[in-house]
Amino acid sequence: MKSFKYLSVCFFTYSLFIADTYAMRALNTAATGMAAQETNVNTISQNIANANTIGYKRSRTEFQDLLYETVQEAGARSSHNSQYNVGVQLGSGARVSGIRREFSQGSPQVTDRPFDLLIDGQGFFGIVLPNGEIRFTRDGSFSVDSTGTLVTNHGYNVFPTINFPPNTMSVNITEDGTVEAFIRNEIEPMIVGQIPIFTFINPVGLSAQGGNLFSATRSSGEAIQHTPGQSNSGVIMQGALESSNVNIMAEMTELIRAQRAYETNSRVMGVADQMMQSVNNIR
Repeated sequence: MKSFKYLSVCFFTYSLFIADTYAMRALNTAATGMAAQETNVNTISQNIANANTIGYKRSRTEFQDLLYETVQEAGARSSHNSQYNVGVQLGSGARVSGIRREFSQGSPQVTDRPFDLLIDGQGFFGIVLPNGEIRFTRDGSFSVDSTGTLVTNHGYNVFPTINFPPNTMSVNITEDGTVEAFIRNEIEPMIVGQIPIFTFINPVGLSAQGGNLFSATRSSGEAIQHTPGQSNSGVIMQGALESSNVNIMAEMTELIRAQRAYETNSRVMGVADQMMQSVNNIR
Protein backbone atom coordinates (compact mmCIF):
# COMPACT_ATOMS: atom_id res chain seq x y z
CA MET A 1 0.00 0.00 0.00
CA LYS A 2 2.82 2.40 0.90
CA SER A 3 4.59 1.55 -2.35
CA PHE A 4 1.45 2.40 -4.32
CA LYS A 5 1.13 5.77 -2.57
CA TYR A 6 4.80 6.47 -3.16
CA LEU A 7 4.46 5.67 -6.85
CA SER A 8 1.35 7.84 -7.08
CA VAL A 9 3.18 10.78 -5.51
CA CYS A 10 6.14 10.30 -7.84
CA PHE A 11 3.89 10.13 -10.90
CA PHE A 12 1.98 13.22 -9.77
CA THR A 13 5.20 15.14 -9.16
CA TYR A 14 6.57 14.09 -12.53
CA SER A 15 3.34 15.20 -14.25
CA LEU A 16 3.61 18.61 -12.62
CA PHE A 17 7.22 18.86 -13.74
CA ILE A 18 6.26 18.00 -17.33
CA ALA A 19 3.41 20.51 -17.30
CA ASP A 20 5.68 23.21 -15.94
CA THR A 21 8.33 22.40 -18.56
CA TYR A 22 5.87 22.60 -21.45
CA ALA A 23 4.42 25.86 -20.14
CA MET A 24 7.94 27.32 -19.97
CA ARG A 25 8.59 26.09 -23.51
CA ALA A 26 5.43 27.79 -24.75
CA LEU A 27 6.48 30.98 -22.94
CA ASN A 28 9.88 31.02 -24.64
CA THR A 29 8.44 30.09 -28.04
CA ALA A 30 5.92 32.93 -27.89
CA ALA A 31 8.70 35.32 -26.86
CA THR A 32 10.67 34.49 -30.02
CA GLY A 33 7.55 35.13 -32.09
CA MET A 34 7.05 38.53 -30.45
CA ALA A 35 10.68 39.48 -31.08
CA ALA A 36 10.42 38.45 -34.74
CA GLN A 37 7.21 40.42 -35.27
CA GLU A 38 8.76 43.45 -33.57
CA THR A 39 11.49 43.41 -36.23
CA ASN A 40 8.81 43.01 -38.88
CA VAL A 41 6.96 46.09 -37.60
CA ASN A 42 10.23 48.07 -37.61
CA THR A 43 10.82 47.10 -41.25
CA ILE A 44 7.31 48.11 -42.26
CA SER A 45 7.60 51.42 -40.42
CA GLN A 46 10.86 52.12 -42.31
CA ASN A 47 9.07 51.49 -45.60
CA ILE A 48 6.18 53.79 -44.71
CA ALA A 49 8.53 56.53 -43.50
CA ASN A 50 10.29 56.48 -46.89
CA ALA A 51 7.18 56.32 -49.07
CA ASN A 52 8.14 59.66 -50.64
CA THR A 53 11.93 59.14 -50.73
CA ILE A 54 13.26 59.31 -54.30
CA GLY A 55 14.60 55.95 -55.46
CA TYR A 56 13.84 54.16 -52.16
CA LYS A 57 13.43 50.40 -52.35
CA ARG A 58 11.12 48.70 -49.88
CA SER A 59 12.28 45.88 -47.61
CA ARG A 60 10.46 42.81 -46.40
CA THR A 61 11.16 40.68 -43.34
CA GLU A 62 11.73 36.95 -43.86
CA PHE A 63 11.33 34.36 -41.09
CA GLN A 64 12.47 30.83 -40.38
CA ASP A 65 11.64 28.31 -37.68
CA LEU A 66 14.12 27.43 -34.94
CA LEU A 67 15.50 24.08 -33.78
CA TYR A 68 13.23 21.14 -32.99
CA GLU A 69 13.34 18.61 -30.18
CA THR A 70 12.51 15.15 -31.53
CA VAL A 71 10.46 13.30 -28.93
CA GLN A 72 9.41 10.51 -31.26
CA GLU A 73 11.12 9.81 -34.56
CA ALA A 74 8.87 9.11 -37.54
CA GLY A 75 9.53 5.55 -38.66
CA ALA A 76 10.72 4.39 -35.23
CA ARG A 77 9.41 1.04 -33.98
CA SER A 78 6.17 1.23 -32.04
CA SER A 79 6.13 -2.53 -31.43
CA HIS A 80 7.85 -5.67 -32.63
CA ASN A 81 6.32 -5.54 -36.10
CA SER A 82 5.04 -1.95 -36.49
CA GLN A 83 6.40 1.59 -36.62
CA TYR A 84 5.24 5.11 -35.93
CA ASN A 85 3.82 6.67 -39.06
CA VAL A 86 3.99 10.20 -37.61
CA GLY A 87 6.74 11.56 -35.40
CA VAL A 88 6.60 14.06 -32.54
CA GLN A 89 8.79 17.15 -32.85
CA LEU A 90 8.52 20.18 -30.60
CA GLY A 91 9.57 23.50 -32.11
CA SER A 92 11.30 26.32 -30.25
CA GLY A 93 9.89 29.33 -32.09
CA ALA A 94 10.82 31.60 -34.96
CA ARG A 95 13.43 34.17 -35.83
CA VAL A 96 14.19 36.69 -38.55
CA SER A 97 16.32 35.05 -41.23
CA GLY A 98 16.83 38.20 -43.28
CA ILE A 99 15.46 41.55 -44.39
CA ARG A 100 15.32 41.45 -48.17
CA ARG A 101 15.29 44.62 -50.26
CA GLU A 102 13.07 44.58 -53.34
CA PHE A 103 14.52 46.40 -56.35
CA SER A 104 11.37 46.61 -58.44
CA GLN A 105 11.16 49.93 -60.26
CA GLY A 106 9.12 52.79 -58.84
CA SER A 107 6.84 54.93 -60.98
CA PRO A 108 8.38 57.86 -62.90
CA GLN A 109 7.89 61.36 -61.57
CA VAL A 110 8.25 63.99 -64.29
CA THR A 111 10.01 67.17 -63.10
CA ASP A 112 11.35 68.71 -66.35
CA ARG A 113 14.51 69.73 -64.49
CA PRO A 114 17.56 69.17 -66.73
CA PHE A 115 19.66 67.54 -64.01
CA ASP A 116 16.96 65.16 -62.72
CA LEU A 117 17.73 61.70 -64.10
CA LEU A 118 15.81 58.42 -63.95
CA ILE A 119 17.12 54.95 -64.72
CA ASP A 120 14.48 53.11 -66.73
CA GLY A 121 15.49 49.53 -66.02
CA GLN A 122 18.22 47.90 -63.99
CA GLY A 123 21.27 49.61 -62.58
CA PHE A 124 22.59 52.40 -60.38
CA PHE A 125 24.34 55.72 -60.71
CA GLY A 126 27.87 55.90 -59.32
CA ILE A 127 28.57 58.49 -56.63
CA VAL A 128 32.10 59.49 -55.54
CA LEU A 129 32.54 60.20 -51.83
CA PRO A 130 35.09 62.78 -50.59
CA ASN A 131 37.48 59.93 -49.69
CA GLY A 132 37.34 58.61 -53.26
CA GLU A 133 35.14 55.59 -52.56
CA ILE A 134 32.27 54.89 -54.95
CA ARG A 135 28.72 54.37 -53.72
CA PHE A 136 25.63 53.57 -55.76
CA THR A 137 22.16 55.07 -55.89
CA ARG A 138 18.86 55.10 -57.77
CA ASP A 139 18.28 58.70 -56.71
CA GLY A 140 19.00 60.87 -59.74
CA SER A 141 18.11 64.27 -58.24
CA PHE A 142 21.37 65.94 -59.28
CA SER A 143 22.42 69.57 -59.65
CA VAL A 144 25.57 71.59 -60.36
CA ASP A 145 27.75 73.32 -57.76
CA SER A 146 29.55 76.64 -57.99
CA THR A 147 32.28 75.13 -60.17
CA GLY A 148 29.81 73.66 -62.68
CA THR A 149 30.34 70.08 -61.47
CA LEU A 150 27.43 67.62 -61.52
CA VAL A 151 26.78 66.65 -57.88
CA THR A 152 24.19 65.10 -55.56
CA ASN A 153 22.19 66.97 -52.94
CA HIS A 154 24.98 66.20 -50.46
CA GLY A 155 27.61 67.71 -52.79
CA TYR A 156 29.12 64.36 -53.83
CA ASN A 157 30.38 64.15 -57.41
CA VAL A 158 28.53 61.96 -59.88
CA PHE A 159 30.81 59.33 -61.46
CA PRO A 160 32.65 60.22 -63.60
CA THR A 161 33.26 63.87 -62.73
CA ILE A 162 31.39 66.03 -65.23
CA ASN A 163 32.11 69.78 -65.49
CA PHE A 164 30.00 72.20 -67.50
CA PRO A 165 31.64 75.23 -69.15
CA PRO A 166 30.79 78.65 -67.65
CA ASN A 167 28.74 79.76 -70.69
CA THR A 168 26.48 76.71 -70.77
CA MET A 169 22.94 77.72 -71.78
CA SER A 170 21.24 74.32 -71.69
CA VAL A 171 22.02 70.66 -71.16
CA ASN A 172 20.88 67.52 -72.94
CA ILE A 173 21.46 64.02 -71.54
CA THR A 174 20.68 61.18 -73.92
CA GLU A 175 19.43 57.67 -73.13
CA ASP A 176 22.96 56.27 -73.40
CA GLY A 177 24.23 58.76 -70.80
CA THR A 178 25.95 61.18 -73.19
CA VAL A 179 26.02 64.66 -71.62
CA GLU A 180 25.81 67.53 -74.10
CA ALA A 181 26.28 71.18 -73.16
CA PHE A 182 24.98 73.92 -75.43
CA ILE A 183 27.38 76.86 -75.19
CA ARG A 184 26.44 80.45 -75.87
CA ASN A 185 27.22 81.54 -79.43
CA GLU A 186 28.03 77.93 -80.40
CA ILE A 187 25.89 76.00 -82.88
CA GLU A 188 26.97 72.45 -82.09
CA PRO A 189 26.77 71.10 -78.52
CA MET A 190 29.89 70.16 -76.59
CA ILE A 191 30.08 66.60 -75.24
CA VAL A 192 31.33 66.97 -71.66
CA GLY A 193 31.09 63.34 -70.55
CA GLN A 194 29.04 60.17 -70.38
CA ILE A 195 27.21 58.83 -67.32
CA PRO A 196 27.54 55.03 -66.95
CA ILE A 197 25.18 52.58 -65.29
CA PHE A 198 26.42 50.04 -62.72
CA THR A 199 24.79 46.65 -62.21
CA PHE A 200 25.38 43.79 -59.78
CA ILE A 201 25.00 40.04 -60.04
CA ASN A 202 23.10 40.06 -56.75
CA PRO A 203 21.74 43.54 -55.98
CA VAL A 204 19.89 42.15 -52.94
CA GLY A 205 23.32 41.76 -51.32
CA LEU A 206 24.02 45.51 -51.42
CA SER A 207 24.48 47.26 -48.08
CA ALA A 208 22.36 50.36 -47.45
CA GLN A 209 24.48 53.24 -46.15
CA GLY A 210 21.79 55.88 -45.70
CA GLY A 211 21.40 58.99 -47.80
CA ASN A 212 19.95 56.83 -50.63
CA LEU A 213 23.39 55.23 -51.10
CA PHE A 214 24.42 51.58 -51.33
CA SER A 215 27.84 49.95 -51.10
CA ALA A 216 29.02 46.73 -52.68
CA THR A 217 29.57 43.63 -50.52
CA ARG A 218 30.87 40.11 -51.08
CA SER A 219 27.27 39.01 -51.51
CA SER A 220 26.42 41.59 -54.15
CA GLY A 221 29.62 41.07 -56.11
CA GLU A 222 31.70 43.75 -57.78
CA ALA A 223 30.01 46.59 -59.64
CA ILE A 224 29.81 46.06 -63.41
CA GLN A 225 30.01 49.27 -65.45
CA HIS A 226 27.86 49.59 -68.58
CA THR A 227 26.94 52.11 -71.18
CA PRO A 228 23.24 52.77 -70.46
CA GLY A 229 21.01 50.51 -72.53
CA GLN A 230 23.62 47.81 -73.08
CA SER A 231 23.94 44.37 -71.45
CA ASN A 232 20.44 44.52 -69.90
CA SER A 233 21.21 47.77 -68.09
CA GLY A 234 18.61 50.53 -68.00
CA VAL A 235 18.54 53.70 -70.04
CA ILE A 236 18.63 57.23 -68.67
CA MET A 237 15.63 59.55 -68.87
CA GLN A 238 16.24 63.27 -68.40
CA GLY A 239 13.75 65.47 -66.53
CA ALA A 240 12.26 62.71 -64.37
CA LEU A 241 12.88 60.95 -61.05
CA GLU A 242 12.05 57.47 -59.78
CA SER A 243 9.48 57.40 -56.99
CA SER A 244 9.70 54.98 -54.08
CA ASN A 245 8.35 51.50 -54.83
CA VAL A 246 6.49 51.47 -51.49
CA ASN A 247 2.76 50.73 -51.76
CA ILE A 248 1.12 52.32 -48.72
CA MET A 249 -1.98 50.11 -48.84
CA ALA A 250 0.12 46.95 -49.00
CA GLU A 251 2.31 48.17 -46.12
CA MET A 252 -0.74 48.94 -43.97
CA THR A 253 -2.08 45.45 -44.66
CA GLU A 254 1.25 43.91 -43.63
CA LEU A 255 1.30 46.13 -40.54
CA ILE A 256 -2.11 44.84 -39.44
CA ARG A 257 -0.99 41.24 -39.97
CA ALA A 258 2.19 41.83 -37.96
CA GLN A 259 0.23 43.48 -35.17
CA ARG A 260 -2.22 40.57 -34.97
CA ALA A 261 0.63 38.05 -34.90
CA TYR A 262 2.32 40.04 -32.12
CA GLU A 263 -0.89 40.19 -30.10
CA THR A 264 -1.51 36.46 -30.56
CA ASN A 265 1.98 35.61 -29.33
CA SER A 266 1.37 37.90 -26.37
CA ARG A 267 -1.81 35.97 -25.54
CA VAL A 268 0.10 32.70 -25.76
CA MET A 269 2.53 34.07 -23.18
CA GLY A 270 -0.41 34.96 -20.96
CA VAL A 271 -1.86 31.45 -21.25
CA ALA A 272 1.54 29.86 -20.53
CA ASP A 273 1.93 32.08 -17.48
CA GLN A 274 -1.51 31.03 -16.20
CA MET A 275 -0.58 27.38 -16.71
CA MET A 276 2.58 27.85 -14.66
CA GLN A 277 0.61 29.59 -11.90
CA SER A 278 -1.88 26.71 -11.82
CA VAL A 279 0.96 24.18 -11.49
CA ASN A 280 2.57 26.15 -8.70
CA ASN A 281 -0.74 26.46 -6.83
CA ILE A 282 -1.24 22.69 -7.00
CA ARG A 283 2.17 22.18 -5.45
